[in-house]
Amino acid sequence: MEPIKSSELIINPDGSIFHLHLKPEHLADTVILVGDPGRVELVASYFDEVEFTISNREFVTKTGTYNGKRFSVLSTGIGTDNIDIVLNELDALVNIDLETRLPKTEHKSLTIVRIGTSGSLQGNIPVDSFLLSKKSIGFDGMLNFYARRDEVSDLEFEKAFKEGVDWNPKLASPYFVSSSEKVINRLDGDDMIQGITISANGFYGPQGRVLRLKTLDMDLNDKLEAFEYKGQKITNYEMESSAIAGLAALLGHEAATVCAIIANRVNKDASKDYKPVIKNLIKTVLDRLSK
Repeated sequence: MEPIKSSELIINPDGSIFHLHLKPEHLADTVILVGDPGRVELVASYFDEVEFTISNREFVTKTGTYNGKRFSVLSTGIGTDNIDIVLNELDALVNIDLETRLPKTEHKSLTIVRIGTSGSLQGNIPVDSFLLSKKSIGFDGMLNFYARRDEVSDLEFEKAFKEGVDWNPKLASPYFVSSSEKVINRLDGDDMIQGITISANGFYGPQGRVLRLKTLDMDLNDKLEAFEYKGQKITNYEMESSAIAGLAALLGHEAATVCAIIANRVNKDASKDYKPVIKNLIKTVLDRLSK
C-alpha cells in the first residue's frame, strides 16, 4: 500500500491536520459538534476541566472531561460542505497514521453528536422542544460524490420522496441516511421527539424563505409538510445532519443529531428566548453520553 499523497492529506508543519489544527492526542473518542464557534465555550463551560484548546477559522476545539468522561467539542460553521471537512479530518486523526500517511490496520470508531438549532415543518412540533434526528435527508448532494453512497442510503424512501413531492431534476438528488441506533438509544428519552430531518444547502431559498427572490418550487414546503412514507413524516429543517450521518456511516463512526426547535415554519412562530433551551439540551446530551 502506498502512502496517501501530500496533496490529498495535508498536514501542517507542526504535525496537525490541515483545517482543524488537531493532533491525534488532542481528540477525545466522544465528539460534540456545534455550528457556532461561540457555542464551543458554552459546552466547555460544563466540563470539569479543559485540557486543550485550538482554533482555526470557524473551527474551534476544546477537549476536557465531564463526569470523568473525556469529550471534545468542535465548531463546524454552517453547512454540509464544512461537515465534509470535519468528518474526513476527524476520521484521519484516528484511522490514518499521520507520519507514515498509511491507514491504520485497526479501525477506531468515534461517537459524534451534533447539538444544533432547527425549524419545525409540522404544526404539532412546538418551539423549545428537542428533536432527535432518526433519519436525515440531504438536499445538498454532498454524499453523492462518494462511492458506496447507496450502501448507507434508504433508496426506497428516496424514490418515494422524489415521486411524492415531484422533485425538480435541476436540484441535487436528495439522499436519505439513518443515524446510529446506538447513539439514538443513548440520547432518547421522554423529552425527545424522534423525527426525519432535512439538511438544506442554504438558509433562504433552499428552506423556502422568500425575500426578494422567488424559489424554483414555491410549494415545496407545503409538499414536505404533507409528504408521508410508511407512517413517517418529515419533521424539521437544519443544515448539517445529513452529511454527519452519511459520512459517519461510510467511515464507520456512530453519529446522530439533536436540535432545539427554535421556530415552527407552519405556525409561523419562534422561540421567545432559545438560549436557556440550548443550555438545557447541552447538559442533557452530556449527561446521557457520560453514563
